[in-house]
Amino acid sequence: MMEVATRLHAVEEYYFSTKLKEVRALKAQGSPIINLGIGSPDLDPPKGVVSALVNSMTEASANSYQSYQGLPELRLGMANFYKKHFNVLVNSDTEVLPLMGSKEGILHISMAFLNPGDEVLIPNPGYPTYLSVTKLVEAVPVLYELKAKNNWFPDLDTLEQQDLTKVKLMWVNYPNMPTGAKASAEQLEALVAFAKRLDILLVNDNPYSLILNSEPLSLLAVEGAKAVCLELNSLSKTFNLAGWRVGMVIGLDSHIKAVLNVKSNMDSGMFYGIQKGAIKALDVSDDWLTTLNAEYKRRRTAIWELAERLNCTYNKNASGLFVWAKLPEGEDSELVVDRLLREYHIFVAPGFIFGSQGRGYLRLSLCAPLKDIQTAIQRL
Repeated sequence: MMEVATRLHAVEEYYFSTKLKEVRALKAQGSPIINLGIGSPDLDPPKGVVSALVNSMTEASANSYQSYQGLPELRLGMANFYKKHFNVLVNSDTEVLPLMGSKEGILHISMAFLNPGDEVLIPNPGYPTYLSVTKLVEAVPVLYELKAKNNWFPDLDTLEQQDLTKVKLMWVNYPNMPTGAKASAEQLEALVAFAKRLDILLVNDNPYSLILNSEPLSLLAVEGAKAVCLELNSLSKTFNLAGWRVGMVIGLDSHIKAVLNVKSNMDSGMFYGIQKGAIKALDVSDDWLTTLNAEYKRRRTAIWELAERLNCTYNKNASGLFVWAKLPEGEDSELVVDRLLREYHIFVAPGFIFGSQGRGYLRLSLCAPLKDIQTAIQRL
């Protein structure tokens, strides 16, 4: 029997990949499952986006290989997006690279900058892909704890007392997933200063920046940040285009070129129609985002009620597509998740999948119709 690569022994199948098989099996048996576990937007994208894709199919270049760097007008749209929402000036020719979803950017950045044995600072709790990709490229994960008492922001002074001489890259994620915590401008400045002192590449994963967040911030708005920072962003959450797989990485031209060196060997360009649709999405008015967030606000209020039915506590100042709910002391999140699924046909995510600091928490998604959330409340 053919042996798999040893790197696969360091990672497991993604939790949602395996758990959703169980959810689908229960649904196939007739169980009326309400899925509040994943962050896959169920709402429509902005008006005109799908039409832009469809109409592009008659253009001469629609079925051709596309540029590894994406269409110039897509890069310009991404640069304008950063100027409009974050007041960050981006050279669309050299400082932005479209991605097939920001998730691939995590791998591309890691492959571009990490050698085997390099250390990587990874948040706990945090998006599991930071850890798995670090292991896949044979770098060494160094987990740093985020705690509720610090509003899920790292204690940089304590962290700097460790031996960080082998650290080459640090992942941060604000607004944070899974906790919804937001970082202030002063905290982002502290992160950039930290990266400069240690001479490490700081990468902010920023896909939730415009969801239930009245003051969106970019790490790259900090003066001098581009010298040591990259930022990932995505159209998945902001424009309900998760399945389209459109993201971006923004940063210094030399850093972007390094990522492009990897990416250009991994694919042959993004589908033309998807790029045209993405261009349309990036150009929508603020009214569309206001309407989107009004719907999420209604859903969040209902999710808060659901959390209260489970005797959970939560932070009403958090942002993003999830409510990070703390279970009563002593309750096991995995057991609660299984009980909710089996007895009430409600699927939510256990906090432990995001790291040891997530034990005792549930992550409840806003990506379900309000009527489904209300039904879940009634079941409890």
